[in-house]
Amino acid sequence: MTSTEMTSLQAAAARNNADWCASVCRSHDMPGTFGKTTWWSSRRTPPYYPDAVTLHHDAVPTDFLAEIDTASPGCSIKDSFATLDLTSSGFVELFNAQWIHRPAELPAPATPALRIGRVSTAAQLRDWQAAWHGGDGTPDVFRPALLDDPSVMVLAVHDGEGLSGGVILNRSTGLIGLSNLFAVNSSDVAAIWSSAIAAVATHFRLFGRFRGRGYAV
Repeated sequence: MTSTEMTSLQAAAARNNADWCASVCRSHDMPGTFGKTTWWSSRRTPPYYPDAVTLHHDAVPTDFLAEIDTASPGCSIKDSFATLDLTSSGFVELFNAQWIHRPAELPAPATPALRIGRVSTAAQLRDWQAAWHGGDGTPDVFRPALLDDPSVMVLAVHDGEGLSGGVILNRSTGLIGLSNLFAVNSSDVAAIWSSAIAAVATHFRLFGRFRGRGYAV
């Protein structure tokens, strides 16, 4: 893969992730904004979701800092290209991460390792979210409005009748994002990945491995 192709794929992955963040925010009645280099929400986003996501390698802090709530606790930025230095604005680096890419030409599993089905009701989503969180005090992140978003699929993975895990797929131009994959207790994570990839192949396609950063104050 050439550097140009890699940069293009990274930008597509960043946009896909911003689309997913925007979907989560819309389900909370929080309209986000897509600028030329950044997506942002002027209101504090739901737990675990950033207030801004950079969309291009040349994004700079002035593109979005004035648009988001940096005064109250909990503001966070997803630096999709690991190029920003936000320490002078009071942020600290929260984590380093990578995009994961699966080329579309790779064959998907012929038969899913586990049974996988779409979460389609508020009650199913409540149970899915409790399993995803894995403990008491499940945060209010995934709301039923997500189930009506045509770009989003919330999937539950079953081994027999029991819930083994789950994953969320979101569609953008040219790729599908895979996020929030989890396994319940001692469930086989590899089998859940295999089933998720099979589900993507049935409906869509996947996306690259690149560095990114998260920041918080």
